[in-house]
Amino acid sequence: MDPLITIPARRVALAHDWLTGMRGGEMVLMELCKLFPSADLYTIVHIPGTVSPLIEQRRVFESAIVKLPGGRRKFRSYLPLFPWAVEGFDMRGYDLIVSSSHCAIKGLIPSPGALHLSYLHTPMRYVWDMRADYLGSHKIGPVARAVAGLAAHYLRNWDVVASSRVDQFVANSNHVKNRIWKYYRRTSKVIYPPVDIDQYNIGSRSGDFFLTVSALVPYKRVDLAVEACSKLGVRLVVVGDGPERQNLQRMAKGKKVEFVGWQSPEELIKLYQNAIALLFPGEEDFGITPVEAQACGTPVIAFGQGGALDTVITEGENRSGLFFHEQTPEAMIELMKDFDLSHFNSEVVRQNALRFSRDTFRTRMAELINWSWDNVK
Repeated sequence: MDPLITIPARRVALAHDWLTGMRGGEMVLMELCKLFPSADLYTIVHIPGTVSPLIEQRRVFESAIVKLPGGRRKFRSYLPLFPWAVEGFDMRGYDLIVSSSHCAIKGLIPSPGALHLSYLHTPMRYVWDMRADYLGSHKIGPVARAVAGLAAHYLRNWDVVASSRVDQFVANSNHVKNRIWKYYRRTSKVIYPPVDIDQYNIGSRSGDFFLTVSALVPYKRVDLAVEACSKLGVRLVVVGDGPERQNLQRMAKGKKVEFVGWQSPEELIKLYQNAIALLFPGEEDFGITPVEAQACGTPVIAFGQGGALDTVITEGENRSGLFFHEQTPEAMIELMKDFDLSHFNSEVVRQNALRFSRDTFRTRMAELINWSWDNVK
């Protein structure tokens, strides 16, 4: 056990929704693995080789979903069975459970007397605030939509009940903290997710382009950046891929908008270092790309909602970006047409990103776990 943790727990379990790739949630899990190097790990599905060696070396327990037809590769199809799956874990004997969840794993059933602390990336979006995006008429037929609606109703009820099994919630942003209260009527502490700040540094800022880094899916609103830059006639580099790519390419006017797909970490850093600014037009629970850009000294032009309110400073001598407050191309254009990079100090912009370091995350989590053991359990 990490020396930062002082509680006398004999057995610790970590839990994460699924292990199928390395994204922001898995970065959080990596730091939890460092805090608890001998903890067991519970998950709905694990595809070996898809996560970091630090996670892979755990003793991993999977749910019964993997025994169902196609359960390992098409596990999302079994979403209505996730409550059954996570409640089937045998958590007897664990003194402390730390879950990292955006879906159902927080609903596992702890032993009496155990402390369950859940780091929540978001309440289950499929059934709460984004249910229309998943159940919209353009996505599925009317019969399937009716069945999915019934399943979503069941999952919402279960999700509220399951939230009562958590002793202490941790939110990854104030935006998520507010949603935890809205849907579960539970208070939570905010601890920002970890970013590997050390791999980023300030570059020459020699580029002549704006940058956006995102999965190309509708709710990310990359269309706003494409339309704004097309109308302004300024260069935009779009890093990322997804089902919206062809639509966005058709929307782009002229040769000013470049779609370069996903880039290697080294190439992405170069783009961050040389961009005029990062464009962040979506509303995210947290949003890691603004932190990465700022770690390279690059300011951010963001929609002023969601996690950006935590990660970007727009006023005073420490400012690191600007907010537009209507999610429209016109609102972005108003900021971009007069944007002056000389009004931002790269060192000051980077300093803001240091708040989100991995060391800071581990220290704050350790402090909260110790406090919860004495005051919540």
